[in-house]
Amino acid sequence: MARETIFSDDDPGDEGGEFDVNARVVDERLRPQCLEDVIGQTKVVERVRVMLDATRKRNDTLGHILFDGPPGIGKTTLATVIPKELNVDFQIAAGPALDAPKDLLPYLTNAGHGSVLFIDEIHRLRPAVEEFLYPAMEDFRIDIALGDGLNARTINMQLKPFTIIGATTRAGMLTAPMRDRFVYREHLDFYEPEDLVEIVRRNAEKLKTTITDEAAIEVSRRSQGTPRKANNILLRTRDFATLKDPDGKITTKIAQHAMKVLEIDSLGLERQDRRYLETVITIFQGGPAGLNAISHSMSVPSDTLEDDIEPFLLRTGLIQRTPRGRIVTQKGYDHLDIAH
Repeated sequence: MARETIFSDDDPGDEGGEFDVNARVVDERLRPQCLEDVIGQTKVVERVRVMLDATRKRNDTLGHILFDGPPGIGKTTLATVIPKELNVDFQIAAGPALDAPKDLLPYLTNAGHGSVLFIDEIHRLRPAVEEFLYPAMEDFRIDIALGDGLNARTINMQLKPFTIIGATTRAGMLTAPMRDRFVYREHLDFYEPEDLVEIVRRNAEKLKTTITDEAAIEVSRRSQGTPRKANNILLRTRDFATLKDPDGKITTKIAQHAMKVLEIDSLGLERQDRRYLETVITIFQGGPAGLNAISHSMSVPSDTLEDDIEPFLLRTGLIQRTPRGRIVTQKGYDHLDIAH
């Protein structure tokens, strides 16, 4: 099984998946390299700074940390910054990819003293893997079973003290024993508009692209409150600027043209977001409609709808969750310009 380890600040690293090399380079260039560079999530960053300063002062191992919140909100960014601040080794694993304890074993045995193991989507760990992780988190040891039946025996292996950072979009799906083993738990929320504007400006500078203040506001306004979408829109808009402006400058006119071609409306809804609303309105008469019914009608996995589409629709009041199902609000009808 592939395993990515970052040993120093000079190593580019990635998200642990099979991404295009150029995409990894751009992503790393835009990602903050130290806590001081992190924009937004002010209270969380302050508490993380206290954790790190106290750990350094004690010359101790950082306690396990759990970050939860919507997708694209900065959980991975904070997870990658922390080991760089502590100058320790860093490993990345994906919860769904760890099928059995043997898949987790290389990460644990290779963890150096004080190093960090980041497990993304940790709520999707299989029960056997999760139980195997308990003694590693609590006592820094693992129990390896050899043989079967009467000949079976267990080897106890001691590990070096290390830190697990878990990230999840569904904290409620974590089991109580797993949740309780995290010393620190932090919730990350959607970003404030002014923070997103600053992120767009700063990342445009990193990309050596000029962007007007009005265009930066336009891009951030369409990002649904997440840095990831803001960065994606910035990169796509830069392509239009490269073709339409002699200097590659992102102006308001170019940004608005890019939004039109990319089908991102004034509220930041993408085509799939609007399709969700249209499906509930046209097929289910505006609701209530169950998540699985909507999922089948759209031919989109239900967890994709719940994790990627619904959070922003709920936050902006375009839909409501009720005990009977999802309902499109009057604001949702008005946004699509459909009579209710």
